[in-house]
Parts: sequence; structure tokens; C-alpha cells
Amino acid sequence: MARDFRGRTVAVTGAAGGLGRALALRFAAAGARVAALDRDEAGLAHTAAALREAGAACITATCDVTHEDDCLRALAEARRAFGGIDVLINNAGITHRSGFAATRPAVLRRVMEVNYFGALHCTHAALEDLLARRGMIIAISSVAGFAPLIARTGYAASKHALHGFFDSLRVELEPAGVKTLLVCPSFIRTGIESNALAGDGGPVRHAQAIVGARSSPEAVAEKIFRAAVRERRLLLPDRVSRLSWWASRLAPRFYARQMASRLGNEMREGK
Repeated sequence: MARDFRGRTVAVTGAAGGLGRALALRFAAAGARVAALDRDEAGLAHTAAALREAGAACITATCDVTHEDDCLRALAEARRAFGGIDVLINNAGITHRSGFAATRPAVLRRVMEVNYFGALHCTHAALEDLLARRGMIIAISSVAGFAPLIARTGYAASKHALHGFFDSLRVELEPAGVKTLLVCPSFIRTGIESNALAGDGGPVRHAQAIVGARSSPEAVAEKIFRAAVRERRLLLPDRVSRLSWWASRLAPRFYARQMASRLGNEMREGK
């Protein structure tokens, strides 16, 4: 059955730019009301301006997803503005590019706090509404959520944790009519990699290695929207993600060798 988002409230984390902004605009184009959440106030202002220019009903809320109280407050603002939350898109995320031996544990903890606990905090804060309204959760994961990724052990751990959490939560919530979609893109033209952490916690100074072409945020947002309409459970939105899914399962050693040979230059001293 196709899901209609007209008049529904969609809360998007990490909405100040990139994929989060593209998702906010795509769901707004379908008639949804949007609550845009991010800790970047300037970026949120740009997102709000784009949404209003498109004629969308929207609010913004400054929110650091690593703080549970921030998530509770931001989603309460959305609830007061629109009456309840129908869709939660857990999009906020960060990464690092550094071998494990050259990475401070605090960097790995930071990545886990944003990517995993941030999604957990927001999901828990929105859960009462989602249950009452037979809503939907969309979690933006990665190829690193189901396969190994060199020089991003902390990032891969956080995304694997997302998969374990949301695959299990789906079993709990589906009888109540709440749907859960996991999205696993490969490379998108967003700020997550340009803002990646080095092993010492500072900014990465070497260029990212990629496989295949980067997708635009708008193209990925369109595919996510269509998957949400169809109430799919898993979306592999590009060729690299689909090849990685099958290769990592059917030939895991071959996959690991190929991945390491193509991305091995990421193994630097966190600089």
C-alpha cells in the first residue's frame, strides 16, 4: 500500500544542509509539514528559507542529537507546532578517516554518540507520537552498516549498531503499524566527508578516496522518498551499495580485498 505524506509531519535531523535539506524539501514537495533539526543555526536558516520559498509549512529547532534533552525539546516544539510527529528521519551523522591504531578512543566515542545514540535519543523522544499515528522511522545508514570499511572502524561500528537497533526495533513496532526503513548509500556529495575527523580529533587533511561516482543529495532524497511511499524496509540507492551488499555476503574475503585496495590510502596517521 502506498503511503501518503500530505499533511503529515516529518522531522529531519541533520537538516541544515546536504541530504537532510534535500529530504526536507522532497517531503515538503509531497505536502508534508517539516520540522528541521540541526545544531547549525545558520544552515537551518537556509533550509527554512528554501522550504518557505517552496510554500512548505515548517519550523526549525536547534538540536545537538548527542544530548537527550535537546532531542526531547526539539521534538516537543514540532509537536506543539503541528500536533504530532508522523515520520522521523534520523539523518544526522559524522565520520572519521584514520586507521584504528592512529585514532584516539575519544574520536570513536564521538562518532558513536552522534550516529548511534543521536538516532536512539530522537527515536525515543518521538516514539509515543509514532505509535499513536502509525508512523514511520527512516534511518540513514551506509554501506558501512553491513560491510567492513577500512580507516573508518568507529563509523562502521556506529552504522552496524544502527542496523542491529532498527532491525530489532522494527520487529517490536511493526505490529503497531510503525514502519522502519534503513537506507544504505555509498558516496553522496555532502559535507560529512569534508568535515570528517582525523585520528587526533582535528580535521582530516587528505582527500577522500571513493569508488564509483558520488550521488547528488537530491537524487538520493528522491529514492528515499519513493522507498518510504512503498514502505520498504531496506534501500540500497546506488550501484556501489547494491554491489557491496551482494559481494560482502557471497564473497566476503574478495570484497574486503577489493575495498582495501581501492580505499587503502585512507590509512594515514589521522592527518
